[in-house]
Formats: sequence, C-alpha cells, structure tokens
Amino acid sequence: MSASTVPINLDRFTEAITELPLGNLHAKAAELRNSIAHLVASNAQLRGYADDGDRDCRDAIIENNEVIGRMEMRINLLKIEVEKRGYRWGEDEPATVNGKAADQNDHNEVDHAGNSSSNANVQASRTNGGSLGDEELARRHDDQLDEEMQDDDNGVHL
Repeated sequence: MSASTVPINLDRFTEAITELPLGNLHAKAAELRNSIAHLVASNAQLRGYADDGDRDCRDAIIENNEVIGRMEMRINLLKIEVEKRGYRWGEDEPATVNGKAADQNDHNEVDHAGNSSSNANVQASRTNGGSLGDEELARRHDDQLDEEMQDDDNGVHL
C-alpha cells in the first residue's frame, strides 16, 4: 500500500455501512473476499523468495497478512450489520430448509401459493437474497402458464 493512503478506520467503516442497502453489504463482502484471495496468492508467490532470505518479500508478506486481518474484520462488521437488520448472513452457515441441512430434505415443499416445488429449488431462491435466477424464474413462469391453461381451457386469453 502506498505510504500516502490510509485505510478507513473501523469506526468510520461501521458508521458508513449502516447507510448501505443490503445488496451492497454483500457486494462489499465479496469484494473483500476477492482481495483477500489475491493477497493470499501473492503471499504464496513471495514465500519462496522470503524463505531464501529476501527481506523485501518477507516484509511484503507481513504487510499482506496485516491487510488480510483488517479485511476480515470488515467482513465481520458487514455480517454484524446484516444480522442487525434481521437477515441471515449465510456465508458461514450451512444452507437449511425447515431447520435441516438442505441435502437432508429430498421431499417436496408447498409454498404460500399452494405450489409444490423441490426443497433445492426453494432453498436456491431463498439464498439469492430474495431474487430468482433466470432458470428458476423461467421455470416458475412456465409452471404458472401451464396451470392457467389447465384451469381455463375455454375462453379468450389476452
């Protein structure tokens, strides 16, 4: 990191994230995880040189580890903010349906509209923060059209 830049302190970070929408909190966590992955990869590349006595590489690894620690603290603050809003963080928790691990549920579940679907599909739609993927949305649309066609075999469809 440049000597002229200083990371935002944790108190200011905590204050700033209270104003962010839920999706932005998850996006920020993903950004931080990506940065951590790059720093870990960098450390792996530098390790051999540091082991051979390169002091600069050793210092860079130490600095990277400090930055990783700060980023992990920020991810934890994001988790706290999400949970404070009443939402499940979900990144470090196993996916569950009705209190059981998702892979333990192989029966169908009936949703609020009375439609039956597999638990895997229900869980997949729940873990995306309430939004559906293209495939799930298309499947539900097709199911709804099929039901409407069966319910109303005669008449004009507009």
